[in-house]
Amino acid sequence: MQKTLLSLAAILYLISCNKQLKSEELSGESITNTNSGAVTATVSATGICDYDLDETTLTSTGWSKIFEDNFSTDLSNWNIWTGGAFNNELQYYQAPNLVLSNGVLNIVAKKETVTGATTPFDATPQTFNYTSGRIESKILYSASSTSPKVRMISRIKLPPGYGMWPAFWSYGDPWPTQGEIDILEARGQEPFQYQTNYFYGRAANRNLVRNASTVIISNVNLQTCWHVYELIWAQNSLTFLLDGQIVDTKTGGYVSNLFGKKEKITLNAAVGGAFFTNLDPSQIQPGTMQVDWVKVFKSN
Repeated sequence: MQKTLLSLAAILYLISCNKQLKSEELSGESITNTNSGAVTATVSATGICDYDLDETTLTSTGWSKIFEDNFSTDLSNWNIWTGGAFNNELQYYQAPNLVLSNGVLNIVAKKETVTGATTPFDATPQTFNYTSGRIESKILYSASSTSPKVRMISRIKLPPGYGMWPAFWSYGDPWPTQGEIDILEARGQEPFQYQTNYFYGRAANRNLVRNASTVIISNVNLQTCWHVYELIWAQNSLTFLLDGQIVDTKTGGYVSNLFGKKEKITLNAAVGGAFFTNLDPSQIQPGTMQVDWVKVFKSN
């Protein structure tokens, strides 16, 4: 996808299974391993296969819908990322891997060799062994004094396959001064779990958040049927839901610093990258991330 801000090169390195931030890292780009410290919690959750959202309940409790895309026509609400990415990911993002079919967005990862821009901000040609897709909303959202609570929701079927890294998240530029909130990121070889996280820094390229990642372990497979992932973004809290049930709430730290920041919603299916420890590229199995819809609500 296109961004309005030129970004610096990303440099990631791992110490054991944890990732540390360097000042050279990319502005505006997800840095989404278990974060800059350790996973802080593991939570058990009760998933509901093929769960769908009850909008009537939301609207009756003061929520108003401000955005909806059911992926029935086109991707005009989104910017499409073209080029490689960061975090040591292996894929080249391109429009042909975003396929609309029967009201579902299919983000298709493929094993194929292509040559393209290193990133959308660096035209240096690079050879990639995988392709995939990434979209970012044209509208930026914010929990702020005018909209004290914002609720970002998507119905997703996660892709199976070793080395797949699907994500549903939001962020703003320059990273991480506008924050980043990871509503969902998962590994294809872990069909029953995913992670939540957030990032913030007062200066570009310098994340201050530590130990904010939470592993959510579902009792049902997240790849074989639809599940609904939600974030309620408020001034002093980030509340995450799976299939209508709260599974994680983040408070304190730098959560309140996100209030008033503007972020774009992002959906992508990366292949490989820093989210994995000791990844064996020979075992990678590309898969397809399916998105039924994305909705945003606000409440006073």
